[in-house]
Amino acid sequence: MKYLVLSLLACSCIAAQAEDASGNSTNPPALGWSTTAELGAITTSGNTTGTSVTGKIDSSHEMEQWSNEYSLSAFYKRDETTTEDGSTLVQTSAERYAASAKGGYKLDSDSAKLFIYGSHIDDRFGAYTEYSTVAIGYGDQIFKTDTMTLTGEIGPGYARGKTDAGEQENGLLVRSAATFRWQLSDNARFKQTVSLEYGEDNKRTVAESSLTSKLNGSLQMKAAFSIQNDSKVPAGKEKTDTQTSVTLVYSF
Repeated sequence: MKYLVLSLLACSCIAAQAEDASGNSTNPPALGWSTTAELGAITTSGNTTGTSVTGKIDSSHEMEQWSNEYSLSAFYKRDETTTEDGSTLVQTSAERYAASAKGGYKLDSDSAKLFIYGSHIDDRFGAYTEYSTVAIGYGDQIFKTDTMTLTGEIGPGYARGKTDAGEQENGLLVRSAATFRWQLSDNARFKQTVSLEYGEDNKRTVAESSLTSKLNGSLQMKAAFSIQNDSKVPAGKEKTDTQTSVTLVYSF
């Protein structure tokens, strides 16, 4: 399944290059690439010694007829504890990698799109150690003001996962997602994302709330809270995972 997701990513890039090369646009919107890279790290010492690192790269490519989005993220946590005999025990307690790609074909307006989406997650300590999704569907802008926008999308898809217990699960699903953006001021903005993948075996909900403040022209600080819930997990695993992070974000 992960190879299918990577294939979708490659096809989106090929489509982007093909359209750039055609040069047949007459009245293009603001075209081109937009990328943000964020990084955060926490180191503790004393009774508990450890290091956690989180990073993410988001990229979008606007073209005459296509609007593509790509995302890569990683989270790693290592803890060091001292045993009763005085030796140091080093353990990895979290290791998660995620990749996604979405290609949107613009219809009559820039906001209405037909999309194809693919994602893959490797989570060494999660309820699902592997989880992949592909979906197609329709997305549009629900409302827009001078400072707020709300977009939504929905469509059928297919998911395949491997649980912590080694069980393989796969099946059809319906995927829906929404994104709310609120420009609070010239230097601050709020963003809320939520997605629901409703399948026969598992219902997965993912949401993130974030507040970003601009430090200078290209550098921002971002505080975020994310939550992931699976309706079906192996025995001994929690259904809900949360993460709170503060990162520096660079835009280019």
